[in-house]
Amino acid sequence: MSEGTRLENANPVIFQRSGDRVQTASEEDEDVHDPIDDREIFDLIRSINDPEHPLSLEELNVVEQLRVKVNDAESTVGVEFTPTIPHCSMATLIGLSIKVKLLRSLPDRFKIDVCITPGTHASEEAVNKQLADKERVAAALENASLLEVVNQCLSTRSI
Repeated sequence: MSEGTRLENANPVIFQRSGDRVQTASEEDEDVHDPIDDREIFDLIRSINDPEHPLSLEELNVVEQLRVKVNDAESTVGVEFTPTIPHCSMATLIGLSIKVKLLRSLPDRFKIDVCITPGTHASEEAVNKQLADKERVAAALENASLLEVVNQCLSTRSI
């Protein structure tokens, strides 16, 4: 966020972070098949940085574990995210950041669907259409400036 730029949601509600997942011995054993589950996907996306605030998507309640659906057998992952305000101009960027994080983290066999939680954004249909279009996503990631912003959202920060 650059100096002098007005925030759309200057005072967002901040939520408590959920606890870290406790790894079992079988999950750490590389020889044991461990299907990917909802919590594992949530753990991948919860720390993505919000493009406007120095907070994670989890802290802003933009992503929640209950809005993550995984079917390991069918190789599908679905994530619904909830922008903090109904007219959030960052919704497409947030969705793109979630999608890129999952594309970079998951095996190629997974079909990844990222969309806005129904009824939570004024332009949800248009944003969802953009996020579902592979060519649009690929074109967006060829834009060096946009890719830099996405990478900033995906960079780790101390919590």
